[in-house]
Amino acid sequence: MADRDAAARAIDAFLRAIGRDPDVEPNLRGTGARVADAYIGELCDGYDVDLGALLASNAVDGATAIVVARDVSVTTTCPHHLLPAFGRATVAFAPKGKLVGVGALVKLVDACAHRLVLQEEIGELVATSLVTHVGARWAACRLLMEHGCMIARGERRHGARVESVAIAGDADAATRAEIERALGLGGAT
Repeated sequence: MADRDAAARAIDAFLRAIGRDPDVEPNLRGTGARVADAYIGELCDGYDVDLGALLASNAVDGATAIVVARDVSVTTTCPHHLLPAFGRATVAFAPKGKLVGVGALVKLVDACAHRLVLQEEIGELVATSLVTHVGARWAACRLLMEHGCMIARGERRHGARVESVAIAGDADAATRAEIERALGLGGAT
């Protein structure tokens, strides 16, 4: 269970530790509480989502045609530097009689991204959840993201993007080609 007050105090202590005083500097008054609210209420609210329940409550009997949702916006927080990463996801899956709507796919991406996880883990959580909880024949998630830690510090490479592809389920050679086409990879992984 998250403790907003303790988190706010910790942020205020962090500010003091780097030489800034939220009790003195007007721009920093209330920053601890705002940061705590942002992390608990939005940036890390994915921990509160049961991925299986989310998908089960949105699953319906349906066809077996491949479903692809492209350009789903993604925001996450890097667990190494607590800086944001932004980008787009493409989610594809081959149902075996159970479908979930596009809204559920967006909620799934958000629930997986709103955790302190690496980009690769987001894709793995999305793909595995669709296979495990919806019974998809295969599922895949392609993420193309810009990381704050690559822009604001260290390498300082504005515009550099990181791409990751996660695949779960039946992934023999023929299926991999099908997945690559669905994700728009043009035959390369």
